[in-house]
Amino acid sequence: MEVTSALQWNTLLSDPTGRRTEKPRALGKTMVIDKGLGLHALEDLLQTAGVYIDMLKIGFGTSPLYKTELLKRKIEMAKAHDIIVYPGGTFLEVAIRQDAVDHYFDMAAYMGFSGVEVSDGTIEVPRSLRSELISRGVEAGLTVITEYGKKGWGSTIELDELIETVIVDTGLGAALVTIEGRESGKGVGIYDAQGACKDKEIAQVLRQVPSPGVLLWEAPQKEQQVHLMQMLGADVHLGNVAPSDVISLEALRRGLRSDTMLPEGLQSAAVGHAWDWQI
Repeated sequence: MEVTSALQWNTLLSDPTGRRTEKPRALGKTMVIDKGLGLHALEDLLQTAGVYIDMLKIGFGTSPLYKTELLKRKIEMAKAHDIIVYPGGTFLEVAIRQDAVDHYFDMAAYMGFSGVEVSDGTIEVPRSLRSELISRGVEAGLTVITEYGKKGWGSTIELDELIETVIVDTGLGAALVTIEGRESGKGVGIYDAQGACKDKEIAQVLRQVPSPGVLLWEAPQKEQQVHLMQMLGADVHLGNVAPSDVISLEALRRGLRSDTMLPEGLQSAAVGHAWDWQI
């Protein structure tokens, strides 16, 4: 007998939460950090997990370290899976320091990047220049993702600054504001030296920042991902996810791991519905 279609897992098993949506999704976006994937590694990642990746960040300032045609191919492959691809914000900071911002945007367009990250994690960027860069990215048709927070060890969240950043950046057209966590997830922002979440700081952010649904939380460690889901729900936007962790993160979001399978696993998930998560 000829088989005309493959059997599919019942949604009761593939998504016990009944909440995950397909791309382009407004809820529960996942940003993956690429620190040097080759074409074959990226192809494997996209084949196995491309449907669960919303954004791919070419980490730090690694973009010019690839051969031009190879990087263009990587970007094309990701965009073919409806993934927003952008260089790490550190690279734009380098361009600012080198007085090469025009060249940066010209090359970003030539390479085919679909997004840009505006940050001041390492250098000081005046508010006026930050606003100019956001507007320039939006006018170029790029998805602009900004970042709040310094990369230095022991840096913390200054709530008033964060509130102003969210209001001004999104008002200029930024789609998301990333909360700095680095690729280590330790000793910076909302994480202590061991990588544990600072619940008091997170709670302050959630209470006072307008539209917390525009926040993308860098959470490279599994324990951090679980903790943030317990506080904000499975639809929280998470970033700096390692390529090897995409499938396991999606399992967490869907209640397919013990950490989030039982009702108490995401006992605070309902909190997320109180906010407007649409971006």
